[in-house]
Amino acid sequence: MTNTRLCRTFQTAPAGVPRDDSAKYLRSGLTTEGFQAPDWLVPDLEDGTAPDMKDEALDNVRDLLPEYAPGFAGEIWPRVEWAYDDEATRKRGEEQIRTLAESVGDHLDGVVVPKVGRLEDVQAAESVVAAASRETNRDLELAVIVETARARSDLREIAKFGASSHLTALVFGPVDYTAELGGRELGESDTPLADNRPTWPGLYEALSNEASASDLLAVGGPFDRLFRERAGVTFYNGDGYADHVVREARVGLDGSWSLHPNQTAQANRIHLPTEDELRTAVRKIERFTEAKDTGTGAVAIDGQMVDEATLKNFENTVATVRAVHDARESQTTEYYDADLLDRALAVA
Repeated sequence: MTNTRLCRTFQTAPAGVPRDDSAKYLRSGLTTEGFQAPDWLVPDLEDGTAPDMKDEALDNVRDLLPEYAPGFAGEIWPRVEWAYDDEATRKRGEEQIRTLAESVGDHLDGVVVPKVGRLEDVQAAESVVAAASRETNRDLELAVIVETARARSDLREIAKFGASSHLTALVFGPVDYTAELGGRELGESDTPLADNRPTWPGLYEALSNEASASDLLAVGGPFDRLFRERAGVTFYNGDGYADHVVREARVGLDGSWSLHPNQTAQANRIHLPTEDELRTAVRKIERFTEAKDTGTGAVAIDGQMVDEATLKNFENTVATVRAVHDARESQTTEYYDADLLDRALAVA
């Protein structure tokens, strides 16, 4: 079966905000429970943190992780500063990576590097992560945000590089990408739930394909229309975000970017097989196994011819549920019928 690594939700949390408790959102992300708990929490030292609070944000990450990270069931991936076209920003990012590795490396799974350029820039970022891993005797990984024309042009080469390096995930950054291409945000659409930026279907397909070809994870971009107003009432834009995540799931992305615990709860569910999908997968695995024990190589189940190749698709469904159960048991026990979950775990 597939060894499924969870990244249904990639939730960024500003590591420093102008409040009495500047670490409020970081602490919240580390302590959230249930479906609001992200698979990947991304303490944000980059765009989510004001320029004059970068040092305090770094201190917050260093101070909070030893206390809260041991109880956090997901992975922790700080987003550092970086820019392919700004040496000073890259130097700050390099120092942040080294500092994080030395001080809280035991609590990190990797770092997220934004605004990478061509392959050579990704290799430069990876060399910093590799050096920090060697110097601290920790195995840190790298995720890069594809949000520049240069990174998009070199996407295949970047993904291939990931097959033999610390590079683990490709994340899409549509806002910076749109701006770099000279795009602009237009006025409100007549469609109430529209996100008035390009949806980039070709890029999403390429991201999913290249990541899959090199055994990397692929994560979609953020949906920042958190709230809408209609008839004088402001409400959470859950329908808009759900449509956004469904589009990403349909093209095979492993997860979706989240900006808020409500978004995390939605994406965690959308990237989890439904109860009907799990029931179908379990039934067909069980019946195929019974047929195979009698020497049958293929069998018709519910009108579908199931063989070893077809079986893998159903096994992937069960493997995903098993991975979620291992990491977030409260989610699977809430989401699935108890008997069905027991059968799924038995065939997994």
